[in-house]
Amino acid sequence: MTTTTQTIELEALSHTTILTPIISKKSLEIANNATTAEDGPSTPYAPSASTLKITLTIFQPSLVNFVSSFATAIITVGLPVIARDIDLPRSLYLWPSSVFGLTSGAMLLIAGAITDIVGARIVEQIGILFLGVFTLACGLSTTGVQLVVFRALQGIAMAMHLPASVALIAGTVPSGRSRNVGFACLGLSQTLGFAFGLVLSGIMIQRSGWRSGFYLCGGANLLAAVASLWLLPKVNPGSESDRTKLQRILDEIDWVGGIISGGGLAILAYVLAILSADLSTIRSADTISLLSVSIVLLVAFPIWMHYRERAAKPALVPNSLWKNLPFASTCIMVVLSYGVVNSMELFSSLYFQEVQNATTLTTSLQLLPSLVVGTVLNLGMGLFIHRISVRWLVTVSSFLCALAPLMMALVDPAWQYWYLEFWAQVFAPMSVDVLFTIGLIIVSENFPEKTQALAGAVFSTVSQFGLSLGVGSCQVVALGVMGKNEGTEGGDGVGHSAAFEGMDAVAILRGYRASFWTMFAYMILCGLIAVVGLRKAGKIGLKRE
Repeated sequence: MTTTTQTIELEALSHTTILTPIISKKSLEIANNATTAEDGPSTPYAPSASTLKITLTIFQPSLVNFVSSFATAIITVGLPVIARDIDLPRSLYLWPSSVFGLTSGAMLLIAGAITDIVGARIVEQIGILFLGVFTLACGLSTTGVQLVVFRALQGIAMAMHLPASVALIAGTVPSGRSRNVGFACLGLSQTLGFAFGLVLSGIMIQRSGWRSGFYLCGGANLLAAVASLWLLPKVNPGSESDRTKLQRILDEIDWVGGIISGGGLAILAYVLAILSADLSTIRSADTISLLSVSIVLLVAFPIWMHYRERAAKPALVPNSLWKNLPFASTCIMVVLSYGVVNSMELFSSLYFQEVQNATTLTTSLQLLPSLVVGTVLNLGMGLFIHRISVRWLVTVSSFLCALAPLMMALVDPAWQYWYLEFWAQVFAPMSVDVLFTIGLIIVSENFPEKTQALAGAVFSTVSQFGLSLGVGSCQVVALGVMGKNEGTEGGDGVGHSAAFEGMDAVAILRGYRASFWTMFAYMILCGLIAVVGLRKAGKIGLKRE
């Protein structure tokens, strides 16, 4: 059996690595009311796009989502192999996975604001090009530091792609069924990409090595970048000159707010990553200092937003939005839900491999039910969401999702997969794939139509924060319980990476069960918030009559 320290940091980023926003009721009126992602001012939309052009417009960003999720699956499944091949230091073991979300989350708000000014097409093209280049660079990495750096640059490129992709479809595809299908495809492509990646990357790693997966994904992104010159629609660019747009970027974007929020979240994610790899670092001066800085920045963000609003200047996320109970509740639930679904994937994978000694390929197949159910839910929400009360839809789905970690916490490792583990994977995506649609509608409704890219960036930022908080806290709980039960070399009761070498399966199981109980508590809290926070939300839908 591989040791816990070789795999405890393995991070699954399905669902949240690519968090593509779905259109809101307000933004569905863009096609008729005339604000496109690239105009700035209102210009009439002429619904003259052919079926082929609409199909290609939807296909292009969906393909990028699929490929990026596939690359994430390579990291998820192959990290132990990759680490051995390039001598990835223990201190950087977590980072090939987590740094992608860290840099993406830190840049999303600024990227969304820039996209709303300069236009979605050019931002999307640059983002896809950089994704291809840095994905290939990951495959060419010869050291752990190189891999971490290139994954960080990939995250920045993804931050450019996410808001641009939703703005492109919002400004090009006519409202109604076509647009609903378009945004459903953006959501489905990430789940399908990760599902295919889990299975195929396991086979590729065994037969041709882990680098082949990155070469395949990088080449596909570069081809998509070239194809975007013809496939991406040329929506009305408006009459503004490049100089005017540059001046708007300097004057209208809240750069200080973006730095404060991005820096605070990035530093907090870094601290959680360090703690999840080595709990003893909580006592170090560096960790305490970084944690203090992150708290100061996160507290300073609403203060800065208050100043910007009082001065009648653009604010990234105005404080007035948090007075809207459905908006505030939704953001909290997204944090909890996205943290749990990614933690379920991570610790289920570790449980199958570390406790039950399953192979990489077997583990991939055992995780597939979660991805299949997520795919069906993602599409179903777009079709039936308007028929059911949002409050009870989110509440019921949250409590159903809570059954997944509960089952994994109670299951006997000697039982067959079909007794409880299969059903845990079935229930795991219930909450996140319902909130994917509902949350984006509620969030985007609170932003003006001309800033829908920024609305999508806000949702993605909240989701990335949930990923870091959820996975990081569950890892800390698992390591803490393992250290407490097994003891440590220093006798201080605090788990650290060296202490778990050779740990037996019983101690590992204790830690994993503790993490599953933590996820269960998160989902119960999510359901309770839905009962209170969405009591006035009523029914929402993707199409306004």
